[in-house]
Amino acid sequence: MDSFLFVAIAILFSVALMGNITLILLIRLDPRLHTPMYFLLSQLSFIDMMYISTTVPKMAVNFLSNSKTITFLGCEIQTFVFLVLGRTEALLLGFMSYDRYVAICHPLRYPDISEYEYTVILSGLIILLLPFMAILTSYACVLTVVFQMSSGKGQTKAISTCSSHLLVASLFYMTTLSTYTTPHSMHSPEQDKVVAVFYTIITPLLNPFIYSLRNKEVIGALRRLIGLCIFVQKI
Repeated sequence: MDSFLFVAIAILFSVALMGNITLILLIRLDPRLHTPMYFLLSQLSFIDMMYISTTVPKMAVNFLSNSKTITFLGCEIQTFVFLVLGRTEALLLGFMSYDRYVAICHPLRYPDISEYEYTVILSGLIILLLPFMAILTSYACVLTVVFQMSSGKGQTKAISTCSSHLLVASLFYMTTLSTYTTPHSMHSPEQDKVVAVFYTIITPLLNPFIYSLRNKEVIGALRRLIGLCIFVQKI
């Protein structure tokens, strides 16, 4: 009986996974499907894939395993992810119903995007500009204290650290602000691609070097890890 249930669950899981992947690829590759409705549908498919992957594989394995238990940490993680995805899907279904309402009850408003642009710009200003201003204020206060130091060596070290942190933060926030707080008419595909490289690739590349590898504690931990790996290889 357990083997039959395992096969049945595995088939249903595979079909659900392949169906959602196929739908996402179709929406992604076909320009005619690049509309709000299908965008929301692709997000729903993505959430559904993660949703079933949270519990179904463990359930299927339990059918073939003598031990049908789960660790406390594993249970916590599984429950947290399951609840987050469930609530996300509930919100997404609400957005999809509103999208259908606009498309059917107010069809002439459906393809206009000015309100969407205003919403994106406002969200970008709140989410990005406020933290960036907080960062600038914090570093201004730090530099004020630094310049009051009597030790020239301490000043140089503090300024070097603060300036590198501020450079990376400015690079991230300025590029994202230029992307999400300027009207669509002022964008070009080439410009967007160049700007996107900075906040999606350059900043994540620099962060480990700026925030971690210049830290003595991190360097010490790295050396200990390398030493441990060399020791293990010699055994």
